[in-house]
Amino acid sequence: MENQRLMLSEILPISNLMDFKVHFARWNKFYQPLDVFTRDRAEWQTWSEHWPNRNDFNRPRIFSLMKFYHETDVWLFGGVYEVLALRRRRYEVRLSGLAAGFIGRLKLHYKYRDRGTRVNLENHYSGFEIAEILREPYSGRAFPGYENVDISFEEMEGLVRNSRPDWKIALENVKGVYLITDVRTQKRYVGAAFGHTGIWSRWSAYAKSGHGGNVELREVVKRRGLSYCRTNFRFALLDQRPLRMPDDELRTRESFWKSLLLTRGDWGFNRN
Repeated sequence: MENQRLMLSEILPISNLMDFKVHFARWNKFYQPLDVFTRDRAEWQTWSEHWPNRNDFNRPRIFSLMKFYHETDVWLFGGVYEVLALRRRRYEVRLSGLAAGFIGRLKLHYKYRDRGTRVNLENHYSGFEIAEILREPYSGRAFPGYENVDISFEEMEGLVRNSRPDWKIALENVKGVYLITDVRTQKRYVGAAFGHTGIWSRWSAYAKSGHGGNVELREVVKRRGLSYCRTNFRFALLDQRPLRMPDDELRTRESFWKSLLLTRGDWGFNRN
């Protein structure tokens, strides 16, 4: 027997569709809205406050969705916002109590490829299919295994801020060698997490400062700010080892990766 599709209208009936705009929030060439939502709910609200030089949010309410970019044609519900006023170059909005329990939990399947991101809800509402309802609000994707760790700075920052349990447990119980890549310049940095603090502690320092104390990366942050890191830095795990492994052996692995990836001198951020 075929699985019966469960539509949004069956669990969240909305009679006054003409009062709503739906916001299909997608990558804006700088940030993924899903990562913004995960990192900072207040910052996520600014996506509904943004005025794109035209009055797109010209209805009382915004049904906000963000691209769940890990899966095809899936959107995560980000709340319903009331449009209170159009101020100078921004909207004043307030989070509504409507469907508040579904914020960050309700995943919808809908094939939407049009260019417009702020459109009338009545033209799309009937096509929204329930993909999944998460037990808890989304706080980052599941840990993919040590051999598959390759994430943006923005995603890593959200995982650290939310102390995502599976990532925290996996990374705080190993030491290892990691790679930071500036995707704009293609320069790379190989670093290592020593002692008994684990990779999680080391990456938490990067999430806070952007540079983790590295001299070359500190200069990048000083010149361009933390926003540059969010947009351009990626983190990958090259080697993971038990915490009991001697630090000298890990330094040998770190040196190996520096040589292999040419991260010293003009090609990278490593000074030695």
